[in-house]
Amino acid sequence: MPSILEEYREIPAQARLLIYLSFIPSIVIGFIYTDLSYFLPKVQGLSNLWMGVTIGVMAGTLVATSLPLGIVADRYGRRKMLILGNTAASLSLIGFALTSNLVLILLVAIIEGIGEASFAVSVNAMLADKAGNQYRTVAFSLSAFVGWIAWALGGFAVSSVVALQAFGLSVAQAHITLFLIIGLLGLSITPLVLKIEETQTDALRIQKATRGILPRKSARVLIKYTICSIIVALGAGLFVPLMANWFSHAYDVTDTISGPVLGFSSILTAVAVFLSPRLAKKFGMVRAIVLSQGLSTIFMVLVPSSPNFGTAASIYTVRVFLMNLSNPLSQSMIMGLVAPEERGMASGISAALWRLPNALSTTVAAYWIGLGLLALPFYVATVLYVSAISTFWVFFKNTRLPEEVVKPVQPQATSTQDEPTIVTGK
Repeated sequence: MPSILEEYREIPAQARLLIYLSFIPSIVIGFIYTDLSYFLPKVQGLSNLWMGVTIGVMAGTLVATSLPLGIVADRYGRRKMLILGNTAASLSLIGFALTSNLVLILLVAIIEGIGEASFAVSVNAMLADKAGNQYRTVAFSLSAFVGWIAWALGGFAVSSVVALQAFGLSVAQAHITLFLIIGLLGLSITPLVLKIEETQTDALRIQKATRGILPRKSARVLIKYTICSIIVALGAGLFVPLMANWFSHAYDVTDTISGPVLGFSSILTAVAVFLSPRLAKKFGMVRAIVLSQGLSTIFMVLVPSSPNFGTAASIYTVRVFLMNLSNPLSQSMIMGLVAPEERGMASGISAALWRLPNALSTTVAAYWIGLGLLALPFYVATVLYVSAISTFWVFFKNTRLPEEVVKPVQPQATSTQDEPTIVTGK
C-alpha cells in the first residue's frame, strides 16, 4: 500500500491545480461565515433578527440559483461557473463593508448567494472529472485539507482588526478595512482560474449532459442522499453560521477572540481530513461517514452546558474535528455515484437542498439566541443529527463505490474517467 503522501502526489496535475486555486476563494468564504454574524450587528448596526435574515437571503439565493447554474455548468462548461463564483463572493465582501443600508445589504447577500451557488455547482464536479475514480477520494481529501486551512486563515484574519487599530483606525473602520482587503484578495485570483483546461473529455461530457431540469440517470441515489442532507442541514443551520454570535451572547467574548478559536478548529479539521482516505479504506466509505458523524454529535450536545468559554470552545473544536472528517468522504461518495455528465446538476441540487433548510433554521436560531435561549439550538440539532445519521445508514449501508469493489477476475487497465455504478453488497 503506498504511503499517504505518495497517494496525494499521484493525483492528476489538473486536479491538484484546481485544489490549489481554490485556496483563496476558501479564505473568502471562511471569513464570511466566521465573522459576518458578528460584523452585521456589531459594526453595521443590524438587529440580530435582520442579521439572521441576511444570512438566510444568502442561502435562499443559493437555493434558487443552484439548479439552473448547475444545468448551465454541465452544458456550457464548469470553469465559467467557477470564475463567476469567486468574483461574486469576493465582491460581496466589499459590498458588506461599504454599506449599512438594509436594502443594499440584502442585495449584497443575493450576490454572495449567487457566488456560493456558482462555486458549489462547479468545483466538486470539476474535481471529480479531473481526478477520476482512482484518485477521487484522495483528491477530495486534499481539497478538504486545503479548504480547511484556508477557512482557518479566514477565522484568524479577524484578529487583524487589532493590528489595523494600531494605525489609528476605530474598531468599525478596522473591520471595514479588513473586509475590503480580503474581498480584493479574492478578486485577484480570478484570472488564474483560466489555467484550468477545458479538455476533450469535458467536451464529450457536455455533449452527453442531460437535456432537462433533473438528473435522470442519478435520480434515485440523489434523492436518498439529499433526504439525509436536508436533515443535517436543518441541524447545522441552528448553530454553525452563528457561533461567533453565540459565543458573544453566552460568554461575552468578541470576534477577535472567538474568530481565532474557530480558525484553530479548522486547522485541526484540516489535519483530520488529510487522513480521511485511510479511514474510508479501513472501515468502508459509508461506515467511516457514520462513525465520524455519530461521535461528533455526542460532543455537540455538550457545548451549551459548558461552564466557560474555554471549555465550550474546546468541546466545539472536537465536534468540528469529528463532523468534518466525513466531509470529503461524503462529497467523494455522491460524485462517485452519479453519472459524470450530471455531476454539475447533482451538485446544484445537493447545494440547494442543503442551504434551504439551513437558511430557515439559521434565521430561527438567530431569533432564539436573541431571546437568550442559548441551549435550544444545540438540543434541537442533536435530535436532527441522530435522525439523519440513522437514515443515511439505512439507505447506504450496503452501497459500495466502484473503487471499493473487489473483482475476482484478473485486473485490467481502466480509465480514471469510468462512469460510476452502485454495487450493493449482501
